Amino acid sequence: MRLDSHQHFWKYNPEKHSWITDEMKVIQKNFLPEDLIPILKEHEFDGCVAVQADESFRETAFLCDLAEEHEQIKAVVGWADMGSDDLDKDLDQFASQKKLKGYREVLQSKPVDYMLRKEFIRGIEKIGKRGYTYDILIFHNQLEATLQFVKKAPEQPFVIDHIAKPKIKLGVWREWKKEMAPLAERDYISCKVSGMITEADWKNWKATELQVYLDVVLELFGPKRLMFGSDWPVCKIAGEYEQVLEVVERFTDRLSKSEKEAIMGNTAAEFYGI
Repeated sequence: MRLDSHQHFWKYNPEKHSWITDEMKVIQKNFLPEDLIPILKEHEFDGCVAVQADESFRETAFLCDLAEEHEQIKAVVGWADMGSDDLDKDLDQFASQKKLKGYREVLQSKPVDYMLRKEFIRGIEKIGKRGYTYDILIFHNQLEATLQFVKKAPEQPFVIDHIAKPKIKLGVWREWKKEMAPLAERDYISCKVSGMITEADWKNWKATELQVYLDVVLELFGPKRLMFGSDWPVCKIAGEYEQVLEVVERFTDRLSKSEKEAIMGNTAAEFYGI
C-alpha cells in the first residue's frame, strides 16, 4: 500500500488557526479532500492519514466525518487531552469511529515537562489499552524529555512526527542525532519522514541540505520504522507536494524494493492498522 502518513484538512478560521501567521499567507484558506485527492491519485497513492491541526473534539469529529465520506482517507489521528480526568468519557464518544486510529496533542507548544506529568502518562496508558497509537509532535529541544516520557509507556506504539523538527535551516544535526538515537533503540517508536522543508529556509532550501537528516533517520530507525508524510498543506509555505515527494522518492531509490515500499506506505499501514 502506498500512503501519505501525514497531512491535514481544515476550514480556515483566523481565530482557530492563529498559528497560521501572515508569513504563511499561502495556507490561509480552506484545504479539503477535494483539493488533495487529485494529487494523491496523480502520484499513485492509495490514500492518506489525516492528522489533527486544532486541539478540539470538534476537530476530531470533523476529520472522522471526512474519513466517512472519502475512502482515500484511510486513518485519522485525532485530538484528546491525555491528562484530563474525563478522558475515558471523551474517548467513548469516538469509540465507534473505525478510521480513528490514534491521537495527538501539539506538544511542541507545551512546556517541556508537560508530557512527564503522571496524569499524561495515565492517559497514554488508557489509549494504549484501547488500541490507539500516539503521534509525538515536538521540537528537537524536547527530545530529552521525550525519552523520559516513552520509557514510562514501553507498550505504547509511538511515532515521532517531522523527525522531531531539527534546525535544518542552520544545518545543525549532530546533537539532534545524539538525542534521537536512544529513542530509535526502542522498537515501539517509529518516525515520520515529513515536515523537513518547513524547518529549512522556506525560500532557498535545497534537497541536498536534507540528505544528512534522511541518512540519520534511516541509520537509526531503519526503513521498517520510517513513513513518508507530505505535511500538506503546511508544506506549501516552503514548496509544493511534488517537491516534498521527490526528495523522499529519490532518497528511497537507493534502497531495495521492499525497503522503499515500507517507507512509502507499508510502515504506515501496519502502524495505523489500515
